Amino acid sequence: MRKPVEIGIKENSIQFLLLVVTNLFVGSMVGIERTVLPILGEEEFGLASTSAALSFIISFGFSKAIVNYFAGQIADTFGRKKVLIAGWMVGLFVPILIIFAHAWWVIVFANILLGINQGLAWSMTVNMKIDISKANQRGTAVGLNEFAGYSGVAIMAAVSGFVAASSSLRPEPFYIGLGIVAVGILFSLVVKDTGEHLKLQMQNSPANENDRSRKEVFQLTTWKDKNLSSISFSGLSTNLKDGMAWGLFPLFFASRGLTVGEIGTIVALYPAAWGFFQLFTGALSDKIGRKMLIVFGMWTQAAALWWILFVDGFSLWVAGAILLGLGTAMVYPTLQAAISDVAAPSWRASSMGVYRFWRDSGYAFGALLAGIFADLLGVHWAIGLVAILPFLAGLLASIRMKETLK
Repeated sequence: MRKPVEIGIKENSIQFLLLVVTNLFVGSMVGIERTVLPILGEEEFGLASTSAALSFIISFGFSKAIVNYFAGQIADTFGRKKVLIAGWMVGLFVPILIIFAHAWWVIVFANILLGINQGLAWSMTVNMKIDISKANQRGTAVGLNEFAGYSGVAIMAAVSGFVAASSSLRPEPFYIGLGIVAVGILFSLVVKDTGEHLKLQMQNSPANENDRSRKEVFQLTTWKDKNLSSISFSGLSTNLKDGMAWGLFPLFFASRGLTVGEIGTIVALYPAAWGFFQLFTGALSDKIGRKMLIVFGMWTQAAALWWILFVDGFSLWVAGAILLGLGTAMVYPTLQAAISDVAAPSWRASSMGVYRFWRDSGYAFGALLAGIFADLLGVHWAIGLVAILPFLAGLLASIRMKETLK
């Protein structure tokens, strides 16, 4: 006799654990690039302009943002599992292209594919976890998902930096990427789809909440609903800051005389703290609510960037990287849990897609603004100016948002 479908993390513990481990490998795909590519652009491809060097982040950010927008709708049509597997199949070409790239445009194209890989695979792992979780477990579910993903980013940022320092910037670090894709595909084949769990949640949702057109969902999530739109702006500001950090941190610390290994350590500690603290912040938001963590998390990110600018010394920069990771961890799972609080099950994946569209477009806008500011004013000014946006997002959330946890 077939086991009845149940909602809850404990009731679906094996499935949940598989999804957590899968997202560890999804994040690892980004981690491989984190330390190496900004330096590779300058040293091997001779890119003098910071804007040109950061073009790979711009291509990644926009492709991931666009795929995020459609990922929920694609998943509703074809099922979460098929979309997850498709994301990994696209990811297979990323390390291959970087290994054999003869020109910088090949790196840029590889990062378009990386954006598609992340948009499909990461979106599905988080949506599948939410599908099988109870309402008061969403923060915990998203927190564990993001912990795993950004642990993968941190581990591979450190590993790739170490491998690059001991061998070369390429191809050695990207051989690891081929193994990551193989393992990711294997886990995705084993994990079960969550379509039945989603149907059960829709049955338990009030009927009048289940009627939203694609246009309505976009408008609500972008500007009409005060909660959803504040969440979207906070997400965009968070990843705009991250796009800047991804592109400028290696250049900033290199200009201050740090070695590739030391840069790799700092660059890895930021997402490591981001991932680690999400073990606690997601679950904490299920207990104390979403708004406080969002507001103070945005302000913590701004303060951490200004700290990094005004201190001098490896240990102080390490402290700044950890503080930046903490601020990001305060908001990252909380924002997605808050989206799930507001949106009904039938349009939740679509609303999450719109949110993730705006959030991950922040990567591109962050790299674009950072490149322009760095070319015109210098790297220091670029970091300082970009930090203003998360501060403003926290201020806006404190005024416009209401508590979404019920």
